[in-house]
Amino acid sequence: MAVENTRDDPHSYEAFRETLEYDDSDVSEYADLANDLRAVIKGDVRFDEYAQVLYATDGSIYQARPAGAVLPRDTEDVRNAVRVAAKHDVPVIARGAGSSLGGQTVGPGCVVLDLSTYMDDILEVDVDRRRARVQPGVVQDHFDEHAAQYGLKFAPDPASSNRATIGGGIGNNSTGAHSVRYGITDAYTEELNVVLADGSLIHTREIVLDSEEWDDVVSKDDREAAIYRTVRTLVEENADEIEARYSDLKRNVSGYNLDRVIYENENRQTVINLSKLFVGAESTLGVIVEAEISLVSLPEETALVLYCFEDLIEALEAVPEALEFDPSAVELMDSEVFRLARGSEQFARYEEPIPNGTEAALMLEFDSECFDDLEEPIGRTNAHFVDEGDAFEALEAYTEEAQAKLWKLRKAAIPLLMSLDGDPKPYPFIEDATVPPEELAEYVQQFMDVLEAHDTSAAYFAHAGSGTLHIRPILNLKADEGIQAMQSITEDVTDLVLEHNGSFSGEHGDGLARTAFNPKMYGDELWDAFKKVKTVFDPDWRMNPGKVVYTDEDPTDMREHLRYGDGYTSIEPQTKLDFSAEGGFSQLVELCNGCGTCRQTDDVMCPTYRGMNDEIATTRGRANMLRAAISGEIPEEEMYSKRFQEEVLDLCVGCKGCKSDCPTGVDLAKLKAETKYQYYERDGIGLRERLFGNIDTLSRLGSALAPLSNVGQKLPGSRLIMENIAGIAPERTLPSFKRESLQQWYATRGSRVSPAAADRKVVLFPDTYTNYCHPRAGKAAIRVLESAGVHVEIPDDLAPSGRAAYSVGMLDAAEERARTNIDVFTEYIEAGYEIVAIEPSDAVVFQDEYLDLVTTADAETVATHTYGISEYLDTYRLIERLPFDETDETLSYHGHCHQKATGKDHHAVGVLRRAGYAVDPIDSSCCGMAGSFGYETEHYALSKTLGEQLDEKLEDSGGSPVAPGASCRSQIRDGDTREEKPPHPIEKVNELLTSP
Repeated sequence: MAVENTRDDPHSYEAFRETLEYDDSDVSEYADLANDLRAVIKGDVRFDEYAQVLYATDGSIYQARPAGAVLPRDTEDVRNAVRVAAKHDVPVIARGAGSSLGGQTVGPGCVVLDLSTYMDDILEVDVDRRRARVQPGVVQDHFDEHAAQYGLKFAPDPASSNRATIGGGIGNNSTGAHSVRYGITDAYTEELNVVLADGSLIHTREIVLDSEEWDDVVSKDDREAAIYRTVRTLVEENADEIEARYSDLKRNVSGYNLDRVIYENENRQTVINLSKLFVGAESTLGVIVEAEISLVSLPEETALVLYCFEDLIEALEAVPEALEFDPSAVELMDSEVFRLARGSEQFARYEEPIPNGTEAALMLEFDSECFDDLEEPIGRTNAHFVDEGDAFEALEAYTEEAQAKLWKLRKAAIPLLMSLDGDPKPYPFIEDATVPPEELAEYVQQFMDVLEAHDTSAAYFAHAGSGTLHIRPILNLKADEGIQAMQSITEDVTDLVLEHNGSFSGEHGDGLARTAFNPKMYGDELWDAFKKVKTVFDPDWRMNPGKVVYTDEDPTDMREHLRYGDGYTSIEPQTKLDFSAEGGFSQLVELCNGCGTCRQTDDVMCPTYRGMNDEIATTRGRANMLRAAISGEIPEEEMYSKRFQEEVLDLCVGCKGCKSDCPTGVDLAKLKAETKYQYYERDGIGLRERLFGNIDTLSRLGSALAPLSNVGQKLPGSRLIMENIAGIAPERTLPSFKRESLQQWYATRGSRVSPAAADRKVVLFPDTYTNYCHPRAGKAAIRVLESAGVHVEIPDDLAPSGRAAYSVGMLDAAEERARTNIDVFTEYIEAGYEIVAIEPSDAVVFQDEYLDLVTTADAETVATHTYGISEYLDTYRLIERLPFDETDETLSYHGHCHQKATGKDHHAVGVLRRAGYAVDPIDSSCCGMAGSFGYETEHYALSKTLGEQLDEKLEDSGGSPVAPGASCRSQIRDGDTREEKPPHPIEKVNELLTSP
């Protein structure tokens, strides 16, 4: 099965660009190169300034503008791109997800080959041989999900596996938490197809030395023959140095794998396999276009236990003892990770079980392939570490859900650390040095001395069982003092690592961060051998130059090409919204560290990337473009250009997923709203934006004119007029209006529970859609609330929530509406009322965006007293007071992205289950309607694609669809051609409510 690639659909970025009217021509310096590439490349060729900005960074501290990017469709595209680059004497860098931490995919003036876009197929899984063939752009989690049906997986499991590609993992020799048991990528890379620097294609595999096959290969007069002869000679001539200099650790990803390229295979034959040399070579020797990897069996069960220590060193001293119990993983987290998780909207719930006083925690995993009864090894480790040792508490996790929470916390450590306020950050540059586990505690104590000498501190976490403890010194790399301290700390720490017979990099590779120190680790003879390896593969040194090895004329310096270097400045614009909590507009932009979590395909973020599979549609891409504008990398005025608005910002659907799913909390929806506002202040606001921003006024008119207004939408030519005048997609089903609004109905009906007799009192907010189009949800909410003894009021002096105006950037209107509602709400709150909203986006605008629009104590009061309808019923356990009829119906619940982003989405699931339904909460992102987004002509195709992705998940779930968001229900209805939209959860609750 191949991982689905939807890039040929009409919503693709290339097709979208063709609908826009602006100049995105190639940067003139590289125009000839770009033209020559377009002549031979079937994929995309991007050499404009935007592409240069998007591919100038990765997950590291580095930045360098490339010449441009090529998104190849197949091997022939890669070969042609490499040949054209050679003709123009331009360097080439291969790139996957761009999540690398050492600066491997950054280089000035290069052609970046983005292999993640099109070359992402799973070609074959051979279950009997436990082998698979894949293209390099396959995301590891996608592959593992596919292989799981055969009981198999790819053993290396980096923390970034939900977006990192297998090709990138091979280039970096990636590993992960389970290297204690499985080792690292080089052990599982069997055969490769590789494009060399001259465009030739070679197939690497085991070749028995001095066999007929060997003689045939080396007898030819070509580059492949020269490579085999040279590599064999270098390994044999440097055998003693290889034995002396290469670490015996399970993790060593520095330099070239000369220690692993010749070995004795399972048939006890001495073989050479260049595949092992390409692993960890960081695309400096060639571009991998296909890989055959070996797989391991997937354990049926696992269990975790987390031991809490009052002292970091005590936890580290326990590591070698933990290894004696045969765990499959031994991970460590320190108190700084826990502190940051507590302050994160996404990760706070995972940190909650960690007891106070935990300075460090050691997490052990055991699996059913090693133990029949998983409670048995945990019982033994409990006795050792708690009853007899220094741990003061053990947290056991046997269920998949409980284990997932602990792993979520552990895997969030790296990006969480980058969310520290201010310019000093815990930067990665020597953080994956590796030493023998039995020397880890002593090494860390010495590392602490180094940090103290440089007047800084660090956080400590990661793969303690393998001796790879991520230690990130906190420095300000915007100042020369911090930059020089980085160099000095690295010198001192590498000295320590050598003393402990360790490796400078046990996980994240060389890149720009550590290449300069490879001569120190390997010595002159092996350094010379590395250069000879590089030369025979790449005579002109054009393949990712400056990584792994460098020339004497152009040495690699870890202090160059920094994203934030000495002299970096950024503009802090005057803003309408309050950015003080984030440290300012620019600080919020700069929180993006490039980790690429926005490329994941679980949770909420980032829906448009899932639909387009394009870097510009990621939160990272948008943040990089904004940072380029505020830092002067591109003109500040570019941020207010039509192209920037349409191509960068308009593709953000404002789902708010990045506020929670991005580990550093880059709230792109807020940044977008502010930037759109500034744009409209300069150039004026368009008709369509005014229409959608004032949708309540239009809906009120539509309701007053119903049913005539509903008939008018169906008249011949009416849709074409709307498209031509307002840019509204004619394919969309438009809302129909009810003659009697919810407010009118309630004013006639009145309350059935008096304030005096009520246990609780609420103001039910009449959102635009519920009020004028779907009063049934409001009526259901009122019946349920009143049945629980709640008095309900619907004031007639409320303004629209301001959500619609906020979403399109009409912040003045949004503020005005916010102030009106805050005044009304505050009076009710003072009288003992709570505020309840049926529409999730309105509940969240009261809870969140109002605080940015109106910085008063009353706004805070409203935020803390506002609930979504399900949140209110669940928080005060009101649902448990109600009688319900029995049902055997199963519901497939699609939560609203705004509530997911603010941690409120679980309430609806709980309420529906307590009402009696079986509920499957599907793992879905934004539905793709996103208020006005799905109605806009140029975004219709992309919106439909996101809707189709949601429909697939609903179909797989198999229950009756239910969703709280009005937009979501419209999208689902349009997707499966239902005559009726799926119900709001409160309607399903009301449906089972026993009649009096």
